[in-house]
Amino acid sequence: MLVPGVSVEDGTIRSRDRAASELFQAHYPRLAGWCWRLVDDADAAHEIASEAFVRLWSRWSGVEDPRGFLYVTATNLVRDHWRRAERERRAARRAVGGRPAADEWAAQPDTELRVLVQSLPDGMRAVVLLHYYADFPVREIAVLLNRKEGTVKSDLHRARMRLREELEGLR
Repeated sequence: MLVPGVSVEDGTIRSRDRAASELFQAHYPRLAGWCWRLVDDADAAHEIASEAFVRLWSRWSGVEDPRGFLYVTATNLVRDHWRRAERERRAARRAVGGRPAADEWAAQPDTELRVLVQSLPDGMRAVVLLHYYADFPVREIAVLLNRKEGTVKSDLHRARMRLREELEGLR
């Protein structure tokens, strides 16, 4: 009989806390780095990664794929961060009488692409972030987002076409 909070893995018994600690050590640095690439703010990236782990811990026993859960949760938190940042930029523009505020994006080499990815519809944005930024294969993305593989492939294709058109329009 198993004791609550204890799991059996590879013939050894490990406490939930130890398993959680090992998961954190194995995945936090990469998750935080991935978030940093997306939000270009180290503090915000660590907050997002930390929040993803907090949400995982609160659902620990019901999560089959912790890594996938972390990245899907972080994707949603990044989206929320982008939306909040856009609201702040709009408020700053209004505050200075409609004149553009200092463009914090200009110094970043991948600014155009980042802004375009941000502008994608939620479904397309999630698959782009998970596939191209977090290196998840289509099959895993389908499982994580509860979609068919064909839908994920279609979303990726449509997102690439849309991004290509937008990038060509900027030139």
